[in-house]
Amino acid sequence: MRWRVGLLSSLISSSSSSKTSVVNQGAHRRNLFEVFSTEVMELIGMGPNIVLFFDCPEDEMVRRVLSRNQGRVDDNVETVKKRLKVFAALNLPVIKYYSERGKLHKIDGVGTTDEIFERVRPVFALYETLSHHPTWRSSPIPPHFLPTFFPASSFLVGFSSLFWREAWKYGERAFRYCNHDVGHAIAALVVAAAALGWDVKILDGLGFSDLEKLMGMTGSSDFAIPPRPVKGWMPEIEFDHPDCVLLVFPSGGEGFDVDYGSLSSAIGEVFDKVEWVGEPNLLSKEHVCWDIIYRTAEAVKKPLTASDRFKVDPFVSSGLISENVYKGVSASEVIRKRRSAVDMDGVHVMERDTFYQILMHCLPSGVESGGGGKQGKQLALPFRVLTWEAEVHAVLFVHRVAGLPMGLYFLVRNDDHFDELKRSTRSEFEWERPEGCPHNLPLYRLAKGDLKLLSKRVSCHQDIASDGCFSLGMVARFEQTLQQNVWMYPRLFWETGVLGQVLYLEAHAVGISATGIGCYFDDAVHEILGLSGSKFQSLYHFTVGAPVIDKRIMSLPAYPGPDIDT
Repeated sequence: MRWRVGLLSSLISSSSSSKTSVVNQGAHRRNLFEVFSTEVMELIGMGPNIVLFFDCPEDEMVRRVLSRNQGRVDDNVETVKKRLKVFAALNLPVIKYYSERGKLHKIDGVGTTDEIFERVRPVFALYETLSHHPTWRSSPIPPHFLPTFFPASSFLVGFSSLFWREAWKYGERAFRYCNHDVGHAIAALVVAAAALGWDVKILDGLGFSDLEKLMGMTGSSDFAIPPRPVKGWMPEIEFDHPDCVLLVFPSGGEGFDVDYGSLSSAIGEVFDKVEWVGEPNLLSKEHVCWDIIYRTAEAVKKPLTASDRFKVDPFVSSGLISENVYKGVSASEVIRKRRSAVDMDGVHVMERDTFYQILMHCLPSGVESGGGGKQGKQLALPFRVLTWEAEVHAVLFVHRVAGLPMGLYFLVRNDDHFDELKRSTRSEFEWERPEGCPHNLPLYRLAKGDLKLLSKRVSCHQDIASDGCFSLGMVARFEQTLQQNVWMYPRLFWETGVLGQVLYLEAHAVGISATGIGCYFDDAVHEILGLSGSKFQSLYHFTVGAPVIDKRIMSLPAYPGPDIDT
């Protein structure tokens, strides 16, 4: 047996014609499999990236064996069935082994060879897409690492930012733009996971140093921040900044906790030994280091908070006014077709119930059965991924909603903040519930009037803010939140990004579009509201309306595959 293992390892490690090795025949025998999975992997430092399991009913297998021309002379129904039972028993450990490691892909083995091949192609297409990532782990993570801390079948997803990717164009604003994007990415992951029956939660008890080790990103530790903005050749500025790690686990798994202290220790023990290989391509030949970006990132690094509890609350759905507001498209269609509008038509009028429905899905706590419930705790999709209570509210500039007066409105997303918001804003504001507003939607009219020009001015004079049905500014409870934990600063932007992603998806679901507006005048927004000091802070703008389609822009599938010429 060992000569076969030696031969296999020699062939795989010496192969230069292909990056792909296919192992067949013999590995299904348990004793050879055990030697192969340990000795060969140790010898060449690699394991299979994909394991295909072709699942076929016994009757079909028997038919195929008996109809082939190369069968044994003693082939009959009884002997073939006995062989299949032995084969299944020997394969079970292999199937279980790779299933637990997330490498097993189950393929329906019934059909023609062409039909089965078409089921296999997407698996390899996905692998080819993922294999272009510039950083790879070259030594295996112990198989007991994940099962020790998390439920079976769970896996981790990490998000990081490369500040220069935004700073080359937007300068100092890159810090908030990157963190807006983190929020959008978090929400996109949560929605996609939920559609497949999974739940997601940020592992927010971990500290920044844990994320560096876990994701193999230590560039920020080696970067010397200059005392002022500097221009020149600085390749070291193109490092990845680890933002967060999320646990993806089977939905309904509320009965477990995470020991962050033990997890942090294990990360140190395991990932200090991991060798990371690969060098990402440089983006630029010249750089500008905006020092304030990196000083801010340094100031808000989160420490390990080992006492934090990992809590998965029961899911609460968002309120539904009427299914008629949606266009009958599937979640998959909405997710895949989401695009930022580059312009709004300035004409389209939204129905009032559609407006209310969109805002209902912006509530963090959803709507409990019976219609009651307090807003604040993040229980609804996709907000439940966040570990803190809602800190972000929305001030809305309503332009074109049928049956609703134009004017300034306010969506309170945490009821505990209501009194402070009312005290902190202008005394002449109405704080009245608009006509037809659902009783469980905490929306208030502050003032009537045509605010299209004003909304355009506060969004850096961009027409897109005034040409939609409504635009909004996201206002966070700021001072008190940061006094408690300064590392909440980027997390406030994450929350705005999650809320923005909901607005994107809701707009597309009702047949229109939306756009995030990262350039805005926060002081002007504060002046409109009458805010002073830092109790509340404007952090992100958004607009929703009917898009003007730019025919010069072509949309292609995210993963077009080998048959589509991009």
